[in-house]
Amino acid sequence: MTAFLFPHLRITILSMQHEVTHTVELLDPQGRLVEAGWARHPYWHYEREKIHASAWKIKEWDYYAIVNQKAGYCVTATMSDMGYCGMFALSYIDYGSGQGSQDSAVVPFTFGKLALKPSTTEDQEVSWANKKMRFAFITRKGWRHLLFACPSLVLPDGQVGLDCDIVLEQPMGLESMNIATSWKENRKAFYLNQKINCMAASGTIRRGRTAETLEKGDAWGVLDWGRGRWTYQNRWFWGSASGLVDGVRFGFNIGYGFSDRSPASENVVLYDGVIHKLDEVTFVIPKESYMKSWKFTSNDHRFELDFEPCFDRSSNINAWIVKSIQNQVFGYFTGDVCLDDGRKVHLSGFPGFAEEVFNRW
Repeated sequence: MTAFLFPHLRITILSMQHEVTHTVELLDPQGRLVEAGWARHPYWHYEREKIHASAWKIKEWDYYAIVNQKAGYCVTATMSDMGYCGMFALSYIDYGSGQGSQDSAVVPFTFGKLALKPSTTEDQEVSWANKKMRFAFITRKGWRHLLFACPSLVLPDGQVGLDCDIVLEQPMGLESMNIATSWKENRKAFYLNQKINCMAASGTIRRGRTAETLEKGDAWGVLDWGRGRWTYQNRWFWGSASGLVDGVRFGFNIGYGFSDRSPASENVVLYDGVIHKLDEVTFVIPKESYMKSWKFTSNDHRFELDFEPCFDRSSNINAWIVKSIQNQVFGYFTGDVCLDDGRKVHLSGFPGFAEEVFNRW
């Protein structure tokens, strides 16, 4: 159910939220950001060759998550080049049973050889495979075709094998969350990111010998596209959800802790294809367990949600100079979100995910 309150009210953003509204070079000749801030479209021009850092430090990734709002499951696929290695992963999360399956692979010393693309808007194809898994991400104007599979993956219900052939519809004019920020301690370290929420999914998902055809409007995809040069140690928080609320396309992206966010936050709501900008959002995570109820609250009182976890997709890597502790938690959001014009959207059991990640690499 969606309720609209105070349609006359305009919301005031409390802190600086610099919006970039034109095409701009990402980096100047010294390797610093030309214009930090957020945008509704991917305006920054990224060129890997302009980064003032060795190939060891450059990070590039494409991550997709597709949540079936009706059936209650999620599939994810990642291709990333972390400089010293390439990382590939896929997963299947069953919201109903609170179980999940995943597999991954690491390829050493990639240093950009995966040829992940410098933008999300150009026609492109990128692929990778080994004996266990295969990935292909194909982009054309208006849609994204994702092919990924792991024939040996044991799924939560005992079936063996996952094979996804999914097309995500990206309508012309669909707004997205875009951000470019740097680090206070090193202004040549930067984070360029685009999150495209609410892409309607169609296609086929095969679990073992069972094939499911996705019905339009049931499943929704998000792309997390990132490029950058990071500092050595970081902790960040990220949350996302996409779907339908009363038949209207709705989603959000929230996050903080990664780079200097004083120029802008990456907190946005997407309603009917249009971005509504939020100020600061805080993740209130129980100290005793990621599987207990979370809360999300904003300083402008526009984003007030409870989160009921059902599965923690966790990993813990500690190998000398490299350390990574990740808890990506899938579950259901309930509460109220206020749009720019004061309309209130109520969520009840809206599926999505939220994470806390610590990386030292």
